[in-house]
Amino acid sequence: MRVLFIEDDPMNRRVVRDMLDVAGANMEEADRAEVGLERIDREDFDVILVDLRMPGMDGFEAISRIRAREDEKAELPIIVVTADTAVDLKERCMKAGADEVLFKPVAMDALFDAIGAILAKKGGEGAMLL
Repeated sequence: MRVLFIEDDPMNRRVVRDMLDVAGANMEEADRAEVGLERIDREDFDVILVDLRMPGMDGFEAISRIRAREDEKAELPIIVVTADTAVDLKERCMKAGADEVLFKPVAMDALFDAIGAILAKKGGEGAMLL
């Protein structure tokens, strides 16, 4: 399984990478939304993880651009990983096109459950990470 994590904080990327390594998933990184969108253009991923607050383009805009694509990548599973605790945040993320929202610090079981549930719902392989 290939996962792209769009996140500006290197420590957050490392923590999630360590979790995904346990499951044998291959995590690629993008430190800005613009870089993540370029990688999605060039490469194939099974799941996209995206932070909301990044310099330049934010996660909401990145999600919007992925969903606006005119190819099969518009349907990529997207999980928001955020420290934002706004009351209506999850609803706003889902309206923007996210499949799930996880709050930092992310627990390994929550990450695996979210990825597994989304892949199972979309009929993808690898619905069970562990």
